[in-house]
Amino acid sequence: MDRAQIVLLGLPLFLFCFDILNLFTLRPPPPHPHKAPHHNHHQHRHLQNKPPPFPKDSLDFPSQKPSGGAVGVGNTVKISFCTSCSYKGTAVTMTKMIESAFPGIEVVLSNYPPATPKRVISKLVPVVQYGMFGLLMGGEQVFPRLGMAPPPWFYSLRANRFGTMASTWLLGNAFQSFLQGTGAFEVSLNDELIFSKLQEGRFPGEIELRDAIGRNLVKSGITGDRALWT
Repeated sequence: MDRAQIVLLGLPLFLFCFDILNLFTLRPPPPHPHKAPHHNHHQHRHLQNKPPPFPKDSLDFPSQKPSGGAVGVGNTVKISFCTSCSYKGTAVTMTKMIESAFPGIEVVLSNYPPATPKRVISKLVPVVQYGMFGLLMGGEQVFPRLGMAPPPWFYSLRANRFGTMASTWLLGNAFQSFLQGTGAFEVSLNDELIFSKLQEGRFPGEIELRDAIGRNLVKSGITGDRALWT
């Protein structure tokens, strides 16, 4: 077996081992960005010359309520959707609506992963594809080394090599997309599920989602002014 055949046969095995390693390896969370404060000589001199603050008892001004414009500060909306189902456009539209209706709120978009068996099978699809490509390119040397003659179906596939490779690539990608598709569009506020496409069988309306977020903010005591989000 020459070097090219060894590469064609070893590539699927390498991809399979690499995918299995990535599947079961936990990635550490990214470190939080921390910017060290920058001090210079002028800042130290300014702090030294800064007059002492007035005593708190001498300030007789009435306390003011914080502005109601940033009612969403400190809250997080997470939208988990099926990326392989072309739901990203809907998720971006909902994100703009939420950020406009609740200034200061944080919206996080993430992929809703399929079940573990489907993820494992989807990782095996590229291995089968590259294995088929290697078999079509060097099957005449592979089968004799396995102690068997090439079967008739091999010659049928070999007769239309490029058509077989194209069909294997297209069908494999379609099957992989089917395995990765979940049809999910799940919306949660502060880790509390407020809408589930998997349960409702439909997408949320913009007004419906805005009202649901507003009711949960009022319920949790974040804001008591209903006019802020209606």
